[in-house]
Amino acid sequence: MNDVDTKSRTKVKPKIERPRLHKVILFNDDFTPREFVVMVLKAEFGMNADQAQQVMITAHRRGACVVAVFTKDVAETKATRATDAGRKMGFPLLFGTEPEE
Repeated sequence: MNDVDTKSRTKVKPKIERPRLHKVILFNDDFTPREFVVMVLKAEFGMNADQAQQVMITAHRRGACVVAVFTKDVAETKATRATDAGRKMGFPLLFGTEPEE
């Protein structure tokens, strides 16, 4: 008689953790023209004119505004590219990132 292992085996699936998301934040300054900010928001973040205008006005009134939420690498890339667009034109336009809570 053969001894056969009849115990059922439990398969353990590794828990896949979702990547932590990061916010892209637009910081207000008093020098970058509003029209330029709207242009950058449309170009870099795919916003339509109304959305870009609303984000720009919110940053202007509150000092900063969350533009969008992405994975860390995408958020950092978009923030850098948007900030660089302002620098190339001589504006102090600033976008930053921070982890979403």
